[in-house]
Amino acid sequence: MSRQQHTTTNLAVIGQRARVAARQLARASTGAKNGALLNIAAALKEREAEVLAANAQDYPDAKAAGLSPAWLDRLLLNPERLAGMADDVRNIAALPDPIGEEYDVRTLPNGLRLGRRRVPLGVIGAIYESRPNVTVDIASLCLKSGNAVILRGGSEALRSNTALARLVRDAIAAAGLPGDAVQFVEDTDRALVGQMLKMRDAIDLLIPRGGPDLIRRVAQEATMPVVTGGIGVCHAFVDQSAALQMAVDIANNSKVQRPTVCNALDTLLVHAKAAPTHLPEIAKAWLRAGVEIHADRRAMTILGPMEEPRIKPTTDDDWGREFLALVAAVKIVDSLDEAIAHIERYGSGHTEVIITEDYSNALRFLSDVDSAVVMVNASTRFTDGAEFGLGAEVAISTNKMHARGPMGLRELTSYKWTVMGAGQVRS
Repeated sequence: MSRQQHTTTNLAVIGQRARVAARQLARASTGAKNGALLNIAAALKEREAEVLAANAQDYPDAKAAGLSPAWLDRLLLNPERLAGMADDVRNIAALPDPIGEEYDVRTLPNGLRLGRRRVPLGVIGAIYESRPNVTVDIASLCLKSGNAVILRGGSEALRSNTALARLVRDAIAAAGLPGDAVQFVEDTDRALVGQMLKMRDAIDLLIPRGGPDLIRRVAQEATMPVVTGGIGVCHAFVDQSAALQMAVDIANNSKVQRPTVCNALDTLLVHAKAAPTHLPEIAKAWLRAGVEIHADRRAMTILGPMEEPRIKPTTDDDWGREFLALVAAVKIVDSLDEAIAHIERYGSGHTEVIITEDYSNALRFLSDVDSAVVMVNASTRFTDGAEFGLGAEVAISTNKMHARGPMGLRELTSYKWTVMGAGQVRS
């Protein structure tokens, strides 16, 4: 076995190297980190052929293995997606460096100057499935925030992730920073996931990105803090005052623009007084885009006369379901209260939107809906680190502790209290 093969499967060694790299990164200048990021962005273009060749091996194997269309879409790379990844990396480089930021500074009555200073978390662990862009997104955000990262991707994207991780490591080393700031576990042995979950001494925060089974396992077995999320059962409520064209546009964009991702719309709630006018127009737009509509009994009375085979009665399994496909559930409700109650029962805490012209209803929705992102008159597809101005995201957290919603640079930091005195002693 070669030395390279040995070290990529020896998690203890990887953890030790990550710790050393994290200490070096914590002291790195903003200029050095930005230089490494710009190197990554340039390499995504310069080494495009290498990355796409690796992806071209992964994709047919994943398709033959029976991966769903949603997962295949997440796996696929092309020049446009690589260019988008490079743009996100450049955006991260352009953001303010959070490390060393002083805030909440004040002087106490005894003369002590008290404040907080942002510091890196240390070493981040990421376990994820199918999405090669996660390799670059997480590596770039960790680099800028001064954290080392240990990446463990799924076997279906092994070649793609390996090519991207090597590209990233080379770019970091070329900037004079430790290449071990980003390490990718190339061994697909599933036992390594269990080992990572026990590496409390090496990993300060673990982030799983994938299906419910992966997230559930990590949440149950990890010995270090975990950020969970990414399961997006997203709702849109069409209030009785909603502008018709706005409702059509938002419902259509939320569902159709990219249906295989976590911020795509799953359930449409329509006020009974708006349903006769708004629901048929939304349905027409969806049907043109190929959406299959699962309608409750009251919605079927409105949509049934369309005699469209893609309009089907709902089942109990449709509520609280993340479809990740061109499928949406529709329910008619009699009030804002009923809509909020439905979201509370079936939502995953990801993203909910109200479409309304009633200011008081908008404020009530923002106040009473308990999700990571709550919107008024906007597409659910905006729940995204890049769209929120974070450059990219390491995850969309549905946790309430530490971080919530899209996680960018600041969400990968902690803080330490700083106290400046002039000889004060406590009496």
